Amino acid sequence: MQEQNAYYLNQIYSQNMQERQQTGRIRKCLTHTFGCQMNERDSEILFGFLEQMGYEKTDVEAEADLILFNTCCIREKAESKVLSQLGELKKLKQQKPDLIIGVCGCMMQQKGMADMVRVSAPHVDLIFGTHNLHHFPEYIYNLYQGKGKQIAIVDKEEAVQEGLPSYRDDRFRALVNIVYGCNNFCTYCIVPYVRGRERSRRQADIVQEVKDLVADGVVEITLLGQNVNSYGLDLADGTTFAGLLRELNEIEGLRRIRYMTSHPKDLTEELVKTIAESSKVVDHFHLPVQSGSTRVLGLMNRRYTKEDYLKRVELIRRYMPDAAITTDIIVGFPGETEEDFLETIDLVKQVKFDSAFTFIYSRRTGTPAARMEDPVTLDEKKERLQRLNDVLSQIGRGINDRLQDTVVEVLVEGPSKTNADMLTGRTTTNKTVIFAGDPSLIGQIVNVTVTEAQTWVLKGALAE
Repeated sequence: MQEQNAYYLNQIYSQNMQERQQTGRIRKCLTHTFGCQMNERDSEILFGFLEQMGYEKTDVEAEADLILFNTCCIREKAESKVLSQLGELKKLKQQKPDLIIGVCGCMMQQKGMADMVRVSAPHVDLIFGTHNLHHFPEYIYNLYQGKGKQIAIVDKEEAVQEGLPSYRDDRFRALVNIVYGCNNFCTYCIVPYVRGRERSRRQADIVQEVKDLVADGVVEITLLGQNVNSYGLDLADGTTFAGLLRELNEIEGLRRIRYMTSHPKDLTEELVKTIAESSKVVDHFHLPVQSGSTRVLGLMNRRYTKEDYLKRVELIRRYMPDAAITTDIIVGFPGETEEDFLETIDLVKQVKFDSAFTFIYSRRTGTPAARMEDPVTLDEKKERLQRLNDVLSQIGRGINDRLQDTVVEVLVEGPSKTNADMLTGRTTTNKTVIFAGDPSLIGQIVNVTVTEAQTWVLKGALAE
């Protein structure tokens, strides 16, 4: 595969460089990425390929010679946004016939979706799914050769591909895939159908990648998987997530290790103990509960009860009493009663989450939940979501208030999005901190005194 890609990349690069020498034109590309950090990582790989083809990045669609949509299908809103933006590009394609427009990712992996895009947006040149991202150079080469539209949807996931290029905008933080796919088949979730079954990378390959990243200036990594807790189970050689964390913790120069996402049913005492003993794994557990009702959890096929989840929280508190715990919660799952919802409120109050991502249930065609009766109205779901968010806000504010006048360790990420004159960064517990400081601090870990605690952010000043 690598030899084939090298041929395609060299051919495209030579053609682009020849064009640049003759006309001065620099081919530019733009990638729209939707969804989770797994998609963000895929986009880094795609642009890594494009960089090797001689493309440069642009944020302006009118300047682009290639526009790629890396899509998500977790919620209907993301799909609608992609289709709308594709429609808006029809005029630009008429003005620039040589413009390459591509759509890839989870949305395209859904049954019938590629055909729908092909018919509704005939100006799209390239369509491919999640399983064949590493064939991207071949598809672009075929377009350069005038072989017509490239539509390639592979139904079966392939073996893990190593040695793929990558381009990161962030020079001191990096995303690292450790396991692809998912075996859990929650009834509301489309991921196992579009990402395939779990495939773990070899531990040695992950460790070497992280060492290379650290040599390139990276101080914080985020390990990615739909369920990082089950990393290594498919390798059947004794590899575990806890073992991987222990080895990564020994890498000199690496300062912080994060990970996403952790399934409650696979959170073991060994893993929590390993995290507690580590000097680099952050004290932040993102543990999606989805519902506080055992009945609803059964309908979701989450394979734990409310009591099981609370025992996992007790385990975390025993080893790491000051750790932050965040979660995901779905409101209005088909058939959720007021009593079920109140069970969720009760769990939230017991756990005292630092924060949560909350959503109204989004029906996904092809999942078991899509066939369930749903008598709850949208207005009821919206009202429940508001009640839930009110409780979460109160709890989150209380937790942040306790940080007033304390000193926290912050990795400086860049200028604040709300005030370019201020810097922003995150604590090990994933709290966002905004403070005044010189831009030279970006990428460094500094101590900040919290001067104002707010519900979702902390404001502070550099500690002396």
